[in-house]
Amino acid sequence: MNDPERIAVIGAGSWGTALVKLLTTTQEKVGWWVRKPATIDHIRKYGHNPDYISAAQFDGGRLNMDSDIHAVVKNAETLVLAVPSAFLKSALDQLDKSELEGKTIFSAVKGIVPETNQIVGEFLFQHWGVAETDFGVICGPCHAEEVAMERLSYLTIACQDQAKAQAMGGALNGRYLKTSLSDDIYGTEYGAILKNVVAVCAGISVGLGYGDNFRAVLVSRAIQEIARFVKAVHPIDRDINEPAYLGDLLVTAYSTFSRNREFGTMVGKGYSVKAAQLEMNMVAEGYHAVKCVHEINRKLKVDMPITEATYRMLYEKMAPGMEMRLLSDRLA
Repeated sequence: MNDPERIAVIGAGSWGTALVKLLTTTQEKVGWWVRKPATIDHIRKYGHNPDYISAAQFDGGRLNMDSDIHAVVKNAETLVLAVPSAFLKSALDQLDKSELEGKTIFSAVKGIVPETNQIVGEFLFQHWGVAETDFGVICGPCHAEEVAMERLSYLTIACQDQAKAQAMGGALNGRYLKTSLSDDIYGTEYGAILKNVVAVCAGISVGLGYGDNFRAVLVSRAIQEIARFVKAVHPIDRDINEPAYLGDLLVTAYSTFSRNREFGTMVGKGYSVKAAQLEMNMVAEGYHAVKCVHEINRKLKVDMPITEATYRMLYEKMAPGMEMRLLSDRLA
């Protein structure tokens, strides 16, 4: 993957910015769809994204940025989607299906497409005609902020075509980033979504004054809940203790860099959902994900006490203090 513009990142949020930083250390040219022309001008002038992860410095000579998504998609063979799930459909709706033909698409989106209640892979398969072998997932455990600080980080690259997984892994591997491979495109996507839900719940517990002992039990039960759900949606042989599942859950539930944990902490402290969202000025994927998972689980009927408690606190306006006490009894 060393050809000019062979890879392009769609989205200039924190994760998109971090991925572009990684790719520009290994690729001659990286395409980048940045929605706002003013952001492009700033990056060209100062070498960093003014809106997200401003500590990440770029080699401008390796970037081909454009606010025209058609131009970025046309020039790339491999696309990395890094748009928040709530805005993914509107971003892709600018394109025609034919523009994605022959492309390999990796999703770095950690949420469910709310308009269809589907993970990104299912959305692309059913609505865009993308083949399963042309799709992959880039998942953690990894925080964008630590990538920007060049701290050693790990990613899991999932794709049913192992050659494509290896190629993407090679493009991201570097001095401070290591990758491992998987073929579980469904389990890794759902795992990345559910860990955000758990992180919101963990954050609420922080805001309410619960300690590390409680959160240790919460997270221990959460990985069991995630295992039950991914087994129900895609029953294959997988080790739920691998970094793509348990590791991603741990870093998101415990780290102060986690926006989902931060969002939950605000709710636990008494912020309304709307006030917490405005205060953060960033998308907490877990807020949207918990509603989608709740609706999907109406059919599956998996036992998911943590997810359901989080749903009630966020969408049914149940008092967090009371709901967390009830949940603590279930976790015993």
